[in-house]
Amino acid sequence: MRSTSEGGRAYEDRFLGMIQLLLSFTTSTLYKQILDTVRREKSFKMAASDSDDSLYPIAVLIDELRNEDVQLRLNSIKKLSTIALALGVERTRSELIPFLTDTIYDEDEVLLALAEQLGNFTPLVGGQEHVHCLLPPLESLATVEETVVRDKAVESLRKIAGDHSSADLEAHFVPLVKRLAQGDWFTSRTSACGLFSVPYPRVSSTVKAELRTNFRNLCGDDTPMVRRAAAGKMGEFAKVLELEYLKSDLIPLWTNLASDEQVQNDSVRLLAVEACVSIASILPPEDLETLVMPTLKNAAEDKSWRVRYMVADKFTELQMAVGPEITKKELVPAFQGLLKDCEAEVRAAAANKVKEFCENLPEDIREATIMTSILPCVKWSFSLQDLVSDANQHVKSALASVIMGLSPILGKDNTVEHLLPLFLLMLKDECAEVRLNIISNLDCVNQVIGIHQLSQSLLPAIVELAEDTKWRVRLAIIEYMPLLAGQLGVEFFDEKLNSLCMSWLVDHVYAIREAATNNLKKLVEKFGAEWAQSTILPKVVGMAQDPNYLHRMTTLFCINVLADVCGNETTMKVLLPVVVKLAADAVPNVRFNVAKTIQKIGSQFDATTINNQCKPCLEKLQSDQDYDVKYYAQEAMSVLCDAA
Repeated sequence: MRSTSEGGRAYEDRFLGMIQLLLSFTTSTLYKQILDTVRREKSFKMAASDSDDSLYPIAVLIDELRNEDVQLRLNSIKKLSTIALALGVERTRSELIPFLTDTIYDEDEVLLALAEQLGNFTPLVGGQEHVHCLLPPLESLATVEETVVRDKAVESLRKIAGDHSSADLEAHFVPLVKRLAQGDWFTSRTSACGLFSVPYPRVSSTVKAELRTNFRNLCGDDTPMVRRAAAGKMGEFAKVLELEYLKSDLIPLWTNLASDEQVQNDSVRLLAVEACVSIASILPPEDLETLVMPTLKNAAEDKSWRVRYMVADKFTELQMAVGPEITKKELVPAFQGLLKDCEAEVRAAAANKVKEFCENLPEDIREATIMTSILPCVKWSFSLQDLVSDANQHVKSALASVIMGLSPILGKDNTVEHLLPLFLLMLKDECAEVRLNIISNLDCVNQVIGIHQLSQSLLPAIVELAEDTKWRVRLAIIEYMPLLAGQLGVEFFDEKLNSLCMSWLVDHVYAIREAATNNLKKLVEKFGAEWAQSTILPKVVGMAQDPNYLHRMTTLFCINVLADVCGNETTMKVLLPVVVKLAADAVPNVRFNVAKTIQKIGSQFDATTINNQCKPCLEKLQSDQDYDVKYYAQEAMSVLCDAA
C-alpha cells in the first residue's frame, strides 16, 4: 500500500497536470471536458493528505479565470499570486503568463485588476533575471481603449522597469516603448508618453537619442490626445534629460505645445503649464528669462480661461522655480493681471494664492510690493474692489480665506489702516462662507494688532454674527469662542460675551445647542470651577424649570459635560439633585436622558451617594410606562452595579 506522502505527490502531479491543461486548451469543448475532470477530482482530493488540501482551490481559481461570471474572473485575477506560487516560477513564466497574454480581451474591471497584479509579479517569475517576461501582457494592456486600464498598465511597467538591468532595458523595455510610440492606434502612443523617463537615465547614448526622437514625434503627433499626454509627461522627462538636450530638444517642443493653436484642445496648452514648473526649476537663472518667461507670459494671457486658470493655480510653484529676480520683474505684473481676469474661476484661483505669493516675495521688497502692487488691488477704490465685492461668491470666499494671513506680513500699523476695513466689509458679506472664512482666521489678526484693537474693531461685528440667520455662521462663532475668551480674559468675557454664550443653549438648532454645551466645558477649563459655580451653573440649573422640554434636555446635556470639569463635590451637591428632580418630568425623552446622565456621571460618586440617590431614581424609572425609559434605566443600573 502506498504511503501518505506518495499519495500526496501523486495527487499533486495530477492537479498540476490539469492546471497545465487548463492553461493550454482554449476551445470550448475541450475546456468543458477539462473542467469536468477538475470537478470530479474533488472526490480524489478527499483521499489525499491534509497537506495537499490547498491544491484543489488552486484548480478552482484557474477554473474561474475563464468563467462567464465577471465577478468570479475578477476574484481569480486578484488571487493570481496564489496561482503563481502553486505553479512555481518556471511554469508561471512558460504557462501562466502566456495564458494571461491570450486572455487580455475581457471586461475593463478585470483588465484593471490584472494590470495591477502584474506590477507585483517580479519575484513570482524568478526575479530580475526573468522580469522581462511580464512585458508582453502589460504591453497589450497599455493599448486597450479604457484609460484607467492603460494608466494602471503604464504604472506597472514603470514599476517593473526598475527591476530590469541596463542590458535588459535596452534589449526588452526600450523596444516596447518604441513599439507603443509607433503604434497605429493613439491609445498605445498615449501610453508610451509615460514611459520615456524611466529607462532614459540607464541606457546608452545611442538609445537615448532614439528615445528623444520618439518623444519628439509624439509631441508633434496629429492626434490631440497624444500631444496632451506628451505635454503631461514632459515635466518628468525634463528632470532626467541632460541640460544641453533640455535646451536644444525639449524646450522647443514645450514652446510649441504651449502655443498649440487648436482652441478646442486647450488641454494641451494647460498641461504644458505644469511642465513649465519642472523646466524652470532645472534651468540656470540666466536662461530662464529668454527660454521660459516669454512662453509663460503668453500662457498668463492665453485666450482660453482654463490655461489662465492653470497658470494661477501653479503660480506660487512657478514663483519658487524662477527665483526672486524674475519674480520682481515679471511675475508681480502677471499676478495682478490674473487677479483682474474677466473669468471668475481665474480670479478665485489667483485670490487663493495671495497670501502664499506675498510670503514668498523677497524680504527686501516684500512689504513695498504688497503695499504698492497687491493691496491696491484689495482696496475698493482700486481694481480689485471687484474681488472684495465680487459678484461671484467663490472669488470672495477664496480671498476671505487668505487675506487675514497678510496681517503678520504687513505688521500692526498697516493692518489697522488697510486691512481692518476690508475684514469688517467681509464680515458683513451676504455670503455665509465669506463670513465663515474671516471668522476662522481671526487669530492671525489678533497676534498682530492685539486683543484691545480687535475687541474695538471686530468684536461688534462678531457679536452681530453670533445672531446670524445662518446656523453654520453661528456655529463657527461658537467654535472660535474658547480661543477668543482666553485672549479677552475673564472680566472682559463676562461683560461682553457671557450672555451670548448662554443664549446659544436655547437656540432652535440642535447642532448649536450641542456646540454650546461643549463650549461651556472649554470655558470652564480656561476660567476654573469657581467661575463656573458663580457664573455658569446657576443659569444651567435654572434651565431645568424651562417650559420647553428641549431646554430641559439641554440642562442634562450640560451636566454630562460639566461634571468632568467641575469636580466631584460640585457635581454631587449642585448637579445631581437637578438630575434626580428631572426624573419626574412629564416628557419621556427627558426621563430617559436622566437615566443616561446618571450612567455617565455615576462613576464620580461614592457608594453611599449611588445607593441613596442614584439607584432609587433608576429603580423608579425601571417601572416607567415608556419602553425607552425602562431600557435606559436598566442599562444605567447594570453599569452602576458593575462599577460597584
